[in-house]
Amino acid sequence: MCSALSYRLLGLCNNFAYVVMLSAAHDILSHQKVPAGNGTGPIPPKANSSRYDCNPISTGAVLLADILPTLLIKFSAPFCIHLFPYGLRVAICVVTAWSSFILVAFSTTTVQSMAGVVLASISSGLGEITFLALTSFFDSAVVSAWSSGTGGAGLIGALSYLGLTEAGLSPQHTLLVMTIVPVIMQASYCFLLSPPPQAPRCGWGSCTQKSLRAPSVTHQPLLGDNITHWNTPETQSPKLSLQEKGQVVKGLLKYLIPLAVVYFAEYFINQGLFELLYFQKAPFSHPQQYRWYQMLYQAGVFISRSSAACIRIRQIWLLAVLQCLNMVFLLVAVSYMFIPSIYVVFVLILYEGLLGGAGYVNTFHCVSEESQPEHREFAMGASCVADTLGISLSGVIAIPVHDYFCYLP
Repeated sequence: MCSALSYRLLGLCNNFAYVVMLSAAHDILSHQKVPAGNGTGPIPPKANSSRYDCNPISTGAVLLADILPTLLIKFSAPFCIHLFPYGLRVAICVVTAWSSFILVAFSTTTVQSMAGVVLASISSGLGEITFLALTSFFDSAVVSAWSSGTGGAGLIGALSYLGLTEAGLSPQHTLLVMTIVPVIMQASYCFLLSPPPQAPRCGWGSCTQKSLRAPSVTHQPLLGDNITHWNTPETQSPKLSLQEKGQVVKGLLKYLIPLAVVYFAEYFINQGLFELLYFQKAPFSHPQQYRWYQMLYQAGVFISRSSAACIRIRQIWLLAVLQCLNMVFLLVAVSYMFIPSIYVVFVLILYEGLLGGAGYVNTFHCVSEESQPEHREFAMGASCVADTLGISLSGVIAIPVHDYFCYLP
């Protein structure tokens, strides 16, 4: 019970900075400056400007800064991260997340802001692969708890940024308030997470491997009722060869490729189309519309990531097809601007989030169920690459798409 609660908090805190940076992308590209009234009223379209009221730089640039470091970490970490104790990894996540809020809050140029976004990406990427690998030492409840927590990070992060800016705080002060979140993450790891005897744990001082205290340790698989007995310390954390790791990844491709497609489509919508889905006659300014889009997307993600106990979907490819159809429809909507009301877009974005969250939680449950106990820790960590790869590709494509539409009269 305590571990499940800890994993919810860890998931929430781990993804919080990443989500906030995407929610603040429109403000970041404006150097954290908003219109008079803090963007709380409609803004008349600028003379001689594009009908899409574009920023000079696509929000896809913020997405790339927020995801490429994560991609690098996830590609390399499964092959070397075991050399670093869990406590050290968590400490790095906490420091980089806290620094990201400070740097973006006090930045005066887009370059400085992007550097802060990169720090948030490092924190989120390292944290995800660390905590998902650590789930291999716990029972099945922590996978759902982690997924629910990361979904909650999306909703609470986007909603808190929207709420605080709507209440009158500047983006800078809003980001400073959020520096408390990395502190909560460290406290959750140190005081709430109680590792089972076989899990390695490292605090601020020394590292210990508690499983070495006994010659025989009972290891409970992540999902399922069978109990595997590890008779020697070496078999508790098996050393997989490069060939074995390649075979594990090959067996997971039927889930990882559809997950990458799901995330490509949804983040192309989020960072390529959100800013262009601008309704001049809506009762919200352009910055407000962008924040509402992000909040509703994250609400959908939270609902579906928290649904694993009720609904299980093994056909991840079906979610990928539905998300691609959603992407194509919204791309056509941006091109021809035929959607009559922003509230129609609100519903579509909520649906987008539901598909994305379902893809994430069901993929990791399938990976956990099908992995052999000695492969599970590596498989859970390596599977993180799929969504990040899809997001990275969407950011690359979103930038030229943004530029194409913004040069239209």
